[in-house]
Amino acid sequence: MKIFLTGASGLVGAAFARAAERRGHHVVGIVGRFAGELPGVAERRSLDLADEAALTAAVLDVFPDAIVNCAAISEPAVVDSDPAHSHALNVVLPTTLARLAHHLSARCLHISSEQAFDGARPTPYAAGDATSPINLYGRQKLASEQAVQAAAPALAATVRAPLLMGNSPGGKRSTHERLFADWMAGKPAQLYADEFRQPCTGENLAEVLVELCERRELCGVFHWAGAELLSRHALGVAIRGHFKLPPERAPIVAVTRAERPEAAKNRQACLALDISALAGKLKTRPQTLPEQLAELQVPPSARAWYFAS
Repeated sequence: MKIFLTGASGLVGAAFARAAERRGHHVVGIVGRFAGELPGVAERRSLDLADEAALTAAVLDVFPDAIVNCAAISEPAVVDSDPAHSHALNVVLPTTLARLAHHLSARCLHISSEQAFDGARPTPYAAGDATSPINLYGRQKLASEQAVQAAAPALAATVRAPLLMGNSPGGKRSTHERLFADWMAGKPAQLYADEFRQPCTGENLAEVLVELCERRELCGVFHWAGAELLSRHALGVAIRGHFKLPPERAPIVAVTRAERPEAAKNRQACLALDISALAGKLKTRPQTLPEQLAELQVPPSARAWYFAS
């Protein structure tokens, strides 16, 4: 099938292009300023995704069988710094794509976030549980998924994703890449010991999205994540161990929510996700933490630092 993919240079988008190509699909990848290679992208187009007219023209020109939205401003602090621009990409963009999908009878996939929930309970959230986002990013993602499902109810599937691991094209977007940036700068990584997440890799999520492209009968909101729940601090320590970095070279400081009450107001304590509803329908399986760690590579920008004696 021909797939119109936004966010093709991002962590999940780039992984999706590779996974879709492996399954014989033709990916038209939409990028902004990224100029690097994107394996799996058969056609590449540069486009301002905030330009609704240009976006509409591009989709109609491609006339895809599926539209997959992997574009977003996903850092809560960045969303807070420019709410209007974030709204354009996090809410208006997926709404427009869903309307176009409905017009073209194209499959529509959208990525939302675990941050639709407040994280105030230790038990896993099911997709049908009441939502209660506590920050602007979470509110925007919730608004986006509601708009997508309203615009194309018989065509759209939204996947709420967790904290993501993996190797991004630019080497700066995933969890371990940000840790390396701190260590290279000589800064200890400050990680919460009492915030719990259920991470998965962009590659694993991408495999799920490709399957969903091919399973048009699966519509609605779903959850996907890794097989294990652990603290941000424990995840950082596991990543450091995977790369065999000594603590003095890759320092990690454990912090708690009680120590930072103002910051904790906009941060969820525990975002465990019940993924059984989707996992029971797909061939793709959730990954264990060791499986995720095995995929991680030293970011290109950190190779000289990493291999220095």
